[in-house]
Amino acid sequence: MSGRLISGRYELSQQIGQGGMGQVWTAYDQRLDRRVAVKLLRPDRVAGGEAEELRRRFVRECRVTAQVDHPGLVTVHDAGSDGDDLFLVMQHVDGTDLADHIERHKPYPWPWAVAVAAQLCAVLCAVHAVPIVHRDLKPRNVMVKPDGTLTVLDLGVASVMDTDTTRLTHTGSPIGSPAYMAPEQAMGGAVGPYTDLYALGILLYELLSGNVPFDGATVLGVLHSHLYEAPIPVRSKRPEIPEPLEALVNRLLAKEPGDRPDSAQEVYEALAPLLPARGIPTGMLDPTRPFLRPGAPWPDRAGTPTPVPVPPRPTAPPSAAVPSQVARAVDDVKRLLGEGRVTQAVDLLGAILPTAEAQHGPRSTVVRTLRKQYAATLMDDGQYRRALPELRRLADERSAEAGQADPASLQFRYEMAQCLEQLGEPAAALAEYRSLLPFYENQYVASTVGDPGTALELRRRIGQLLLALGDRAGAHDTLARLLYDAERVHGPGHPLPGEIRRTLHWLGQVRG
Repeated sequence: MSGRLISGRYELSQQIGQGGMGQVWTAYDQRLDRRVAVKLLRPDRVAGGEAEELRRRFVRECRVTAQVDHPGLVTVHDAGSDGDDLFLVMQHVDGTDLADHIERHKPYPWPWAVAVAAQLCAVLCAVHAVPIVHRDLKPRNVMVKPDGTLTVLDLGVASVMDTDTTRLTHTGSPIGSPAYMAPEQAMGGAVGPYTDLYALGILLYELLSGNVPFDGATVLGVLHSHLYEAPIPVRSKRPEIPEPLEALVNRLLAKEPGDRPDSAQEVYEALAPLLPARGIPTGMLDPTRPFLRPGAPWPDRAGTPTPVPVPPRPTAPPSAAVPSQVARAVDDVKRLLGEGRVTQAVDLLGAILPTAEAQHGPRSTVVRTLRKQYAATLMDDGQYRRALPELRRLADERSAEAGQADPASLQFRYEMAQCLEQLGEPAAALAEYRSLLPFYENQYVASTVGDPGTALELRRRIGQLLLALGDRAGAHDTLARLLYDAERVHGPGHPLPGEIRRTLHWLGQVRG
């Protein structure tokens, strides 16, 4: 395949990595005369309708990933399809991956481990603010550059492989690497920023001790250790490690997400006092260099993404001009969405809403239609933090007018819960899903809506969130009852019962 030209522009040179569904190549960008890395994915290796789902999610995740701007994250240059392959073109990173760096420098100096973890926290602060969950943080997905800075790879690719409705793998195995996988992720529960923090704890433990804390001959054995075994204290292996560092590792490795630190920013602040003071780096590929030549995450940007600039509210134009302006904007939004330019559509909708409200009033049909499109487009663009208040306002207004059981109001609340789940707030999402479930179950029984799919999906999400919150008994009970109903509605061969059976299998094994 060397020499193949992707999208008429990227000439493949040397294969540098391969997985079950794809390959990574060094390549040459003929247009800009530069080296790049190209990841190729093969949707045709996924059965049935899942291939199209993979294509859809691939485009979306590439777009969301491109929103993250941080020097510690690999830059995405391009994405698309070429023949049967989906391709992602990324910055070519010089250096060595962290796994090789650890092996080359054993025993790894503990100040180096602190510097590595701090740099990873800086990246996670920006990533989680979008929000994105990496899902597969491990040494092989981190590069150490010659100046000592780290670059995190594969952001978003793991989430492309893990759809909300079924596992895009041949075996149904959870996405990720078992040695670095948080308990809630391995069990099929909902993931969030807390999942990446657990993986960071595993990685930091490995840096300090030379090995991952939980290992075994089988995946099930490793999973059992993650769920039930305490790690051997790192200071028992290396007494020179500071006690506060060991305490932080133990917090990161807490079995329950609620017992872990609240954010990557909190972890960075705990690491900061242990970082080396300014001085002279010890040599090439020294990960303390960014702190000897200081750098840090942006605390004021860790919780809220940079807002998209919105043009100033226009002065009131002639009455005939406003409808024309709004109509043109609506046509432009339709065109942009048809071309897949979702981010531009979001910006245009946000800019035109004040004009539409001034002309037609905030509760007019025109404005409400625009606001619904705005919220839906924000969600499609992965901007859950901005979508949440829009959906809450729409839900409250609709509920006040048509009642809590109104289908439109319920849909807005359902999307609110999805936002909360994506933002890493599992308890709030669980409460919202639970409050919605009786409405959808009653509608199905009364045949006013006649769609059991939404009620089943709500129950699946409730089970996943119970797993994420550590209530394994509750999750098992919820999913066991769901399996019976899902098989009755869809048949045993449908992907939903298959996924539930796999999660119950894991739960049954570890419970036994």
